[in-house]
Amino acid sequence: MSRRKGSYKREVVADPVYNDTLITKFVNKVMYDGKKSVAFGLVYGALDELKGKVANEEPLSVFKKAVENCKPQLEVRSRRVGGATYQVPVDVRPSRRTALAINWIVETARDRGEKDMSLRLAGELLDAFNNRGNAIKKKEDVHRMADANRAFSHYNW
Repeated sequence: MSRRKGSYKREVVADPVYNDTLITKFVNKVMYDGKKSVAFGLVYGALDELKGKVANEEPLSVFKKAVENCKPQLEVRSRRVGGATYQVPVDVRPSRRTALAINWIVETARDRGEKDMSLRLAGELLDAFNNRGNAIKKKEDVHRMADANRAFSHYNW
């Protein structure tokens, strides 16, 4: 880290259709090779797919609920004490929670078998909204790991 200036968080601009910064963060994660317009098309296509699938729900609220369901509360961090390395459970910062949830949704959507990426994203968002699917499984695995290593929580300083 530099001694001169502290690091700063760049501000994310809200997306043009839904006017939401969370969608822009999601688009930035979906994007390959700087092709942001392609990524916006994929995400908006996925949200259009959600419009028909969930009754009485706006696609934006389904999207936000899906991301909220994937956010982890705890994770494990490696801590070296003496000669041993312990997996110490720690709370996750709110910004990292969101980033992890978005990462898991996009990664698991890429591994799905649907025909195109917008259908994959829509399917994974729908599964996350209903508290099932691979992104939720990933969150539960992280929580299970933190719970298994709860005995080492006193090394958290």
